[in-house]
Order: sequence, then C-alpha cells, then structure tokens
Amino acid sequence: MKFISWNIDSLNAALISDSNRAILSRDVLKKIANEEADIIAIQETKLPRIGPSKKHKELLEKYFPDYKYAYITSQEPARKSYAGVLTFYKNNYEPIVSYPKLEAPDTMDFEARIITLEFEDFYITQVYTPNAGNNLNRLDLREVWDIKYANYLERLDKEKPVIACGDFNVAHKEIDLKHPENNHKSAGFTDEERNGFTNILNKGFVDTFRYIHGDVEGKYTWWAQRVKTSKINNSGWRIDYFLVSERIKDLVVESDMIDSGDRQDHTPIYLILDTKNGKV
Repeated sequence: MKFISWNIDSLNAALISDSNRAILSRDVLKKIANEEADIIAIQETKLPRIGPSKKHKELLEKYFPDYKYAYITSQEPARKSYAGVLTFYKNNYEPIVSYPKLEAPDTMDFEARIITLEFEDFYITQVYTPNAGNNLNRLDLREVWDIKYANYLERLDKEKPVIACGDFNVAHKEIDLKHPENNHKSAGFTDEERNGFTNILNKGFVDTFRYIHGDVEGKYTWWAQRVKTSKINNSGWRIDYFLVSERIKDLVVESDMIDSGDRQDHTPIYLILDTKNGKV
C-alpha cells in the first residue's frame, strides 16, 4: 500500500485562489493525485467551520475522482478556518473513521488536528501537531499535547498496528535541520519538543525515514516561506513523518519526500508498505 502525507498550508486557498502560491499548490496536488496512493493525508486545510463548500467539493472530485474523504474543521472556541485535516481514501476501502479528542489543554481539541481510519488489521492516523508558537508561548501546552498524543498512539497500538503520519512540528535530531546550532530555543527544536517525540518512539514506534535512510543528512520536508532563499539553499527542517508500529517496520519498502518544485513551506512525504490485499 502507498500512503502520502502533506501539510498544504490551506487547501482552501489551493482550490479557489488565483495567487501564484495557490497555482504552485495545485501543481503539487496534481502530482499527488498522479501517485495513485491508497491513502492521502492533508493537514492545515483551513476550511470553513461548515466544511468544504459546493465549489470545494466539485474541485476535490475533479482532482481526486477515485477517492472518498473524511475531514474535520476547527470549531468554537478555536479560531475559525484554522488548522484542519482531511484524509482521502480509495473508493474501494470502507474504513471506520474517528475524530479523537485527547483531553488536550486550551482549545487544542477543537482545532481539528486528528483523523483516524481503522482498517481490518491496522490503523492509520494523521496529525497536525500544535506549534509551540512565537516566543514559545504555547510550549507548555505543547508538552501536554505530546504526552497525550503518545498515549493515544500507544492505546491504538495495543489493538492493532498503527501508521501515524503528518506534520509533527518537530525536528527530532540535529541532522533533521540545516542549522541546529542556531535553533535550540526555536519552536520545533526545543529540548522539550524533541523529548516529546522521543517519548512517542519509545512507546514502540519507528521513524520510517530514518529506518530506511539511516543518518543521511540534507533531506528536509519544510523550508521557511519568509526566507526567499531557504529552499534554494536547502536550509530546511524535517518535521513531517511516517511512523509505524515497531512490529511492522520490516514491511516498510520506501519512505521519502515528493519533490514540490519551486513551492516553499512543506513538501509531501510518502510511505510504501509491503502488504497483501491491503492487509499488514
């Protein structure tokens, strides 16, 4: 089976805006569609509270005619058109879809950050992990989220193997970003966030990219939009992941990035598992 994950930074804009950035985003959407993955996880959709509009739905059908999808959007008291995740799955699948809440602090449980699909013998869950924020003003809350999310994955893993993907908003190791020496107090590379990610792995999960590629350097999934030369200079971070339960790691065939061309911000990532008839 093939899985793709991408933080699109506004599916809403990608579908209906005429900006140059939206055009670049649509090019990536077309590229993803051509991959014909079984599951496609999209983060940071920024859709309205009521979900996709009629126009959105028509365009999603155009790009992904062979898929159904499940989505969740931010609800009060969270900001509207904020965060949000959407998961496409091939028409021939009939997963059980859930939208778990973690009893997370602040408005995090209302920010539409997790969708889980249950198949006969595995779960796939996507996450858009909260950012620690400017001046790390949300770091304490983020630490609580990380603990609760790790416990959630552990509970799923007790039932059946888990594939967890998405934007985890953390570069785990120094080799996961270009300039670690300058970023130890930056959101996404604090000791607290890195320890939170280590805790997830210690629950029995494997970072599939590192499992396949070892300690290779210079492979990133995000480049800052505000720095025009960040992608040209490959001054990036690896903050998007596919994790799998330890007991299915030997099924991992490929885990890598999909080239998003000139578009900065996140690039899609993919995972291929050696499964039989959709079963792990």
